[in-house]
Amino acid sequence: MTKPSAPKRFLPTSPFKAPVALPPKQFAVGDQVTHDVHGLGRVIGIEAGIATVVDFGSAQERILSPYAKMSKL
Repeated sequence: MTKPSAPKRFLPTSPFKAPVALPPKQFAVGDQVTHDVHGLGRVIGIEAGIATVVDFGSAQERILSPYAKMSKL
């Protein structure tokens, strides 16, 4: 199966609701986080909406926005 080449359009007269865009995740220095690949860590740096630097104990990783695999504890 192939992906459609263009995103779906939602008409104002449609009986179906348009998908709601979630607000971007916000993290602060010192927040405890969990990542699907790296595990538990603590935010040690923020790069204004671009990325966060997280210390996972054994390594420090730069996680790029939109942080799909990372959540705040």
